Amino acid sequence: MGRRKGGKSENGSASNNSGSLNVKVTRMSVDDEEMAETSNIDKSVCVPPEDVIGSDKTSADYYFDSYSHFGIHEEMLKDTIRTKTYQNAIYKNTFLFKDKIVLDVGAGTGILSLFCAKAGAKHVYAVECSLMADMAKEIVQKNGFSDVITVLKGKVEEIDLPVNHVDIIVSEWMGYFLLFENMLNTVLYARDKWLVEDGIVLPDRASLYLTAIEDADYKEDKIEFWNDVYGFDMSCIKKQSMMEPLVDTVDQNQIVTNCQLLKTMDISKMAPGDVSFTAPFKLIAERNDYIHALVAYFDVSFTKGHKLIGFSTGPKSRATHWKQTVLYLEDVLTICEGEALVGSMTVAPSKNNPRDVDIMVEYSLSGLRCSVSRTQHYKMR
Repeated sequence: MGRRKGGKSENGSASNNSGSLNVKVTRMSVDDEEMAETSNIDKSVCVPPEDVIGSDKTSADYYFDSYSHFGIHEEMLKDTIRTKTYQNAIYKNTFLFKDKIVLDVGAGTGILSLFCAKAGAKHVYAVECSLMADMAKEIVQKNGFSDVITVLKGKVEEIDLPVNHVDIIVSEWMGYFLLFENMLNTVLYARDKWLVEDGIVLPDRASLYLTAIEDADYKEDKIEFWNDVYGFDMSCIKKQSMMEPLVDTVDQNQIVTNCQLLKTMDISKMAPGDVSFTAPFKLIAERNDYIHALVAYFDVSFTKGHKLIGFSTGPKSRATHWKQTVLYLEDVLTICEGEALVGSMTVAPSKNNPRDVDIMVEYSLSGLRCSVSRTQHYKMR
């Protein structure tokens, strides 16, 4: 497969494609030489200045403050599919914003607030819980919008807005698999507490889809890898690794079946409990092939403007930073054109951490060359 190489590692950090660093080592043994050949560690230590935001934080200090890292915001802002869609939805519908009070939930750098202010909003309240709120205040000031945008640092559930009601709520709340580490419940809390009757939530619609792919080479590399790790049997880890969905980019040529809608959420009307659901699926093979994994992705829509505006995170669309979510199957399914993989997917927030997601997939195939029925559990953590 020609995907998943270079660029980003699976934990979202940049991979090093430039080869090993030159490290000066003296009096090397043979073992030292072998290790040095594969080492890319720079032994120098770089201590960040004390005035850098978040420089005193460690990973143990982060949930909201993971968004204090500038790299996360750079990645999101450079996702032009994401950012320009929001920009177009606002700039091309200035009639929605003129003289309106706007609440930006999870404002980050304040980019959506700036869009709204430029579109004619009377005032924008930008709520951001991470340390990035301090940068957002400075960005607002530098761009001359201090009289229009007020940045409030804190959790939406804990802050006091200076107003009783807002006309519009705007938020980029979506996570991987739409619902992993998302802010949807926070948006719904803000909607129920402050949004006027007939107010607008942007975006107002999100849909989750499912398809199936052939992925032999990468499954071999990702799952079967544990059978022989530098000469040791670590196959006991395979079961756990199967339970961890992989967020990655899927080549559309790998798609074996149709794509099916699982769930559509109307953000203007839905209840918080609606994020838990069970949806049936029927994936029909479009060619004779193997199925190694299911793939989930989502679409987002802004339906309140002059024209429908939105974007898709699917494998047939231009890539976004959300990529797709790959759920590997224990079985390798041999499927013939026209045969159907049927089942259901159950999605619910984790009981231990509501921002994590538990997924259960029940599937069966009764085909000419393959007959199987199984239930698998996945945990997005």
